[in-house]
Amino acid sequence: MDALLLSRLQFAITTVYHFLFVPVTLGLSIFVALLETWYVNSGSYEERIKLKKLVKFFGTIFLINFAMGVVTGIVQEFHFGMNWSEYSRFMGDIFGAPLALEALTAFFIESTFIGIWIFGWDKLSEKMHCLCIWLVAFGSNLSAFWILVANSFMQHPVGYAIEDGRAVMTSLFDLIFHRYVFGEYTHALFSGISTAGFLVIVVSAWKIAADEVSREMFVKTLRRAVLFTFIGIMGVMGSGHLHTQYLAQANPMKLASFEALWETENPAPFALYADINQDAGRNDSEIAVPMLFTFMLHNSFEGEVKGINDLQKEAVETYGSGYYVPDVFGMFWSFRAMVGVGGLMLAIVFVTGILVFFRRKYIKDYSCVLRMMPLLLPLPFVANSCGWYIAEAGRQPWIVVGLQKTINAVSPNLTAGEVWITLIGFTAIYLFLAVVAIFTAIHFIKRTKIDESI
Repeated sequence: MDALLLSRLQFAITTVYHFLFVPVTLGLSIFVALLETWYVNSGSYEERIKLKKLVKFFGTIFLINFAMGVVTGIVQEFHFGMNWSEYSRFMGDIFGAPLALEALTAFFIESTFIGIWIFGWDKLSEKMHCLCIWLVAFGSNLSAFWILVANSFMQHPVGYAIEDGRAVMTSLFDLIFHRYVFGEYTHALFSGISTAGFLVIVVSAWKIAADEVSREMFVKTLRRAVLFTFIGIMGVMGSGHLHTQYLAQANPMKLASFEALWETENPAPFALYADINQDAGRNDSEIAVPMLFTFMLHNSFEGEVKGINDLQKEAVETYGSGYYVPDVFGMFWSFRAMVGVGGLMLAIVFVTGILVFFRRKYIKDYSCVLRMMPLLLPLPFVANSCGWYIAEAGRQPWIVVGLQKTINAVSPNLTAGEVWITLIGFTAIYLFLAVVAIFTAIHFIKRTKIDESI
């Protein structure tokens, strides 16, 4: 494997590690803020004592996750200089702006106020302390916004000009306020809410089954987590649908690839299964629902959807000879895995909601089922990873669509041996840290009871 392929693999591994923790940070910061708001506005002294401990309980889980997110995220920025120097040279004027704004605004806000929140118990007024966690939630989600502003430019460049062989920004407004940013950000935000909510559901379900002393409070948490997660999943589906419709204009090759639609059709079917033959540019066999894909994109059973083969010809005419089709097999099945897992999560939330809202008095009778809920925890992380793969692999062979190919972005003097060393090192360290974080969280969840001091 050459330096290019290894650099792509290295960035993919560090990104996937990082993105395991990012959605939890986005959503759990909001959930903890809502919990503390509930605590601040509660009237009963006994309930307030328990609610405060509940806030600290989920706040500690949030802090463990937040620490891992910071550690895994910082390393990614070094890749741009070490592995992707040609990308940095070409794109630095544009890509550097949102990254600088992320550090100067979002990261400073969340890092400052998370410290005040940790050490400010019983030192600040309750409302001021609650405001701190809301500022942490705001800062965390603002951080995601700036990162996705940078990423959206790579997917759909706007507000730029090419001067002296480099891309320069001509409009910060266009860079920030265009539809691709809105689609990516809302999808990421609601994914975070879904992921964090599902985590709270799993933890609460296990505590209800295994911790009789804390059962009462975790039943209350479970009820709120079900609603929180339901809102998140509905938001993911809605934002994903709208963004997919926009892809027909912004990146039709990505759209056609995750549907394995090789020929332009009107109306276009939606493939449930496809035996993809990328070398031949066709599906050897498929099971499809007629006209459904056109309906999903155009809200009508009439409407053309461009196929991969025609888009490849257009790309050759526009950019010159080359192969401009991403990994169709990976795109097709990653999209279906993401959608399928999302549907399964919705069903689990629905069933859990019936249990906790309508069978609450008998909830302990379902302890066997509740104890097995942790086995379902990987579901949102699988969906998130598949979604991230679709977003990033779908723009290949471009690192910035239409402007720079990935093959031209790698550092020219980088050797495969050098990348191997850092690849193995990063992977080993990240794996170790992930194991430590998971076992720390599990130990904390098992030993903590809401009626005791935390």
